[in-house]
Amino acid sequence: EKIYTRLREFWDAGIRGPDFVWAATGPALEAYSKHPVVKKANEPGQVMTVSEFLRAVRRLVVDFVVGRVLSHNGGAEAASDLDDVTTYYLLHRHDFGFEDVPAGACILYAVSCGLSDRDLVDQYDLLVRTGGQEQDEEEEEETTEEENAEIKEGTGSKVRLKPWQKRLRKTLGLDAEGRPAPLIDQVHRLMHLWKTGDVVKVDKYLDQRGLRRHRLFHQLLQALIELAPPGSDERSLLESISNHIVARGVAPAKEQELFVE
Repeated sequence: EKIYTRLREFWDAGIRGPDFVWAATGPALEAYSKHPVVKKANEPGQVMTVSEFLRAVRRLVVDFVVGRVLSHNGGAEAASDLDDVTTYYLLHRHDFGFEDVPAGACILYAVSCGLSDRDLVDQYDLLVRTGGQEQDEEEEEETTEEENAEIKEGTGSKVRLKPWQKRLRKTLGLDAEGRPAPLIDQVHRLMHLWKTGDVVKVDKYLDQRGLRRHRLFHQLLQALIELAPPGSDERSLLESISNHIVARGVAPAKEQELFVE
């Protein structure tokens, strides 16, 4: 409870981004150091190491921030059930948008979400490495819409979040190797399907994934609408999908049998 109180104080003071994560670390370590031994609540008798404690604290901070992105009342519980990749996406998108960001900041966010920057680049196709010599030698062309800018890969001193239209893997939004597809991937797949104008495939995907009844999906969709620039193609697509879901209502029980856990 004391940690959440300090987090609210830091947030109200206007501290944001990686500074917010670091600001919470000090008070947490201070609390940890007051006890000769800190034991795990869910594993009786097991001692919690400093590294484990810091991971838990960083996750609390991440859930606090993402909870404010998902719901205006800022409840951290809103983010606690969100998958790690979607949590990272919202954290990065909220703080950095589609700008080039020093890799160190993204590594901090990735670790806080239980991920690695390599996974986000290679496995999840969520980030692209930019910066370095190749990037510095060429200036990027200006564009009226940031998310439509051409992404030029560099040597990796910086990274950038990939916009939905640059995420083109055929497996996007599909379960792979026993892992359920991240919720952000499911939204991006829906956007691709909607862009092609195939409403039948949109409805089929919604019903197969059980998304019409998925509370977090609706919260994520609304959060993405609010994060997207007014008048952008991204915002227009997301609003169209949201309106379509509301107009069609909840899928019939027969179709719900297609839901894949």
